[in-house]
Amino acid sequence: MMQSAAFRVSASHPLVDLNLKSRIPSTPPPLRSLRLNPRRSASLSASSSCYGSSPFLLLASDPRKGRRSEPAVAVRASSSIPGDSAADPPAGAAASAPGGADSGSLLRTLQLGSLFGLWYLFNIYFNIYNKQVLKVFPFPITITNVQFAVGSALVLFMWTTNLYKRPKISAAQLAAILPLAIVHTMGNLFTNMSLGKVAVSFTHTIKAMEPFFSVLLSALFLGELPTIWVVMSLVPIVGGVALASLTEASFNWAGFWSAMASNVTFQSRNVLSKKLMVKKEESLDNINLFSIITIMSFFLLAPVTLFVEGVKFTPSFVQSAGLNLNQIYMRSFIAALCFHAYQQVSYMILSRVSPVTHSVGNCVKRVVVIVTSVLFFRTPVSPINSLGTGVALAGVFLYSRVKKIKAKSA
Repeated sequence: MMQSAAFRVSASHPLVDLNLKSRIPSTPPPLRSLRLNPRRSASLSASSSCYGSSPFLLLASDPRKGRRSEPAVAVRASSSIPGDSAADPPAGAAASAPGGADSGSLLRTLQLGSLFGLWYLFNIYFNIYNKQVLKVFPFPITITNVQFAVGSALVLFMWTTNLYKRPKISAAQLAAILPLAIVHTMGNLFTNMSLGKVAVSFTHTIKAMEPFFSVLLSALFLGELPTIWVVMSLVPIVGGVALASLTEASFNWAGFWSAMASNVTFQSRNVLSKKLMVKKEESLDNINLFSIITIMSFFLLAPVTLFVEGVKFTPSFVQSAGLNLNQIYMRSFIAALCFHAYQQVSYMILSRVSPVTHSVGNCVKRVVVIVTSVLFFRTPVSPINSLGTGVALAGVFLYSRVKKIKAKSA
């Protein structure tokens, strides 16, 4: 009698419906007794050969197992049926696909968030140490070239030790990268010129206008025309920067125009590099792209440094200027390391997001840098100046919200 019952169950089981819960009683008396009685393991083994998938039936009949164990059991049962995977994908793959996609999306989000955090952290240390050097050593071209030199040395070390694969690059690719290197060199030089003339907080308040230039250059070179809402969101950014500039205690025109020029050149670099990344070969990823730009920037700026400022970073000159040699060298080296690190992370982020999103993240970074620099250097800030900075940053937030709404509607 039991053999015939087992035969009837096995006939309804294969390949038709793996959800046997509706066909088989949750606790069939014969199997439950076999499960709870270890002396009848031989009988259980014999009957399992008729069922063909004993793990499913065994655990389905166990009252101690809740509903949570059923999906895992169904996966195991389906994998034990010969020929089932040839007709359909395994149930385990279908069950794990949503979880795998969610975990992959979460991992990418965590990676991007970590990159943004490192970008902000390296930028904070760069601005603090760089400002300390420029206050007592007012040679921004020399300091900028030192930063490119340290970055180039790190790149060559990385390539020669095989920490990162050296790319195979053609002359045509070098010619295409040259405009990026030029605007990259100018952008960093203008930033250092501004940091040497005005407070760090004011430089980054002016550089909060980057969304304005990002929208403008994206429209000109990428054909991304802004909506009326995007244009309206730029109004408080421009107005807030203007209000902060009028009430800035350290204001001077050289520092102001240097920061504005840095906005133009950096956004040009972002747009141009985004276009290049679409066309680049597999060996020329974002890390190698930035590495090549760094080396090219060093060679581009080296003759300008010698012609304009001469040799100013020698130990004899630093000591003759009454400066602490070890302190200047150490702070310059740390600033250069942070400079290369935050620029590298910036390019890694740019390869994952659009130029406009990169610009918005850059503006959020301004908030962190402004606050930390004001606290560290104890920069005097008037209420109207704070209001202007706040209005500009609020405009940046509004701009980011408008861009997100546009992306969702598209």
